[in-house]
Amino acid sequence: MTSSIFLGLLIGIVMGLTGAGGGILSIPALVLGTGMGMVAAKPVALAAVGLGSAIGAADGLRLGHVRYKAALYMVLLGVLFSPIGQWAAHQVPAAFLAILFSAIMLLVAWRSWKKPSRAQAAHSYERDVPCKLNPDTGKFSWTPAHFTTLGLIGATTGLMTGMLGVGGGFFIVPMLQRYSNLTQQSIVVTSLAVIALVSGSTVLQMLLAGHSDIVPSGWIFVIATCVGMVFSRMVVARVPTLWSKRGFAVLVLLATVLLLLKTFAPGLIALS
Repeated sequence: MTSSIFLGLLIGIVMGLTGAGGGILSIPALVLGTGMGMVAAKPVALAAVGLGSAIGAADGLRLGHVRYKAALYMVLLGVLFSPIGQWAAHQVPAAFLAILFSAIMLLVAWRSWKKPSRAQAAHSYERDVPCKLNPDTGKFSWTPAHFTTLGLIGATTGLMTGMLGVGGGFFIVPMLQRYSNLTQQSIVVTSLAVIALVSGSTVLQMLLAGHSDIVPSGWIFVIATCVGMVFSRMVVARVPTLWSKRGFAVLVLLATVLLLLKTFAPGLIALS
């Protein structure tokens, strides 16, 4: 129980500070810290990420930072593609999923550690990007390029959510940073809105289909994650963005190493 509380708090704080990392850290945290298997950990991670993200998104919506039309469009594509990811997850060995998951985590750690370039840091109306805010209205201009870009982001998020049990924020955040001129604050809470809806719908599908169940220790983890999210939203303005990104990169790298050891060399590490 203690490990579920501590890990849940940590996941909620990381997710609130970065707009990502909940799903990608929740599964290895549950597998390594509580002894759950990959399959059992997926619905717990999704429930924690979904509820925690909803809290962060609600705070951003209250402040007017969530781009809710863009979020709903990405969610629609994510929900449509999530069942395909769930089907694919049952067609491949668990070891393959662990390798794929670890490869994605290493890519996320590398991208998170890098210091953003001036072009990436400059979220101005002048940036030449497909998802661009109209300087007169402050809203997105829904061009064909905008529809296509957000659609691809949403579809890929849904596939990863269904296959790997991750919320997709680690993909949404860097994609919006690269292909939109939103502020970092708006990117974080818009990402949380997408994660909340896609993760929530996916875990609901899994539970209704009878493929998964959430054990009592899993619900403790979910509640602790929500508490961590509330705390992080209270202090996020005081934490430098680069610090939170690099701290996130270190945590992801550590989780990757431990997950690979647990999968392929269980005798070297006693975490169950």
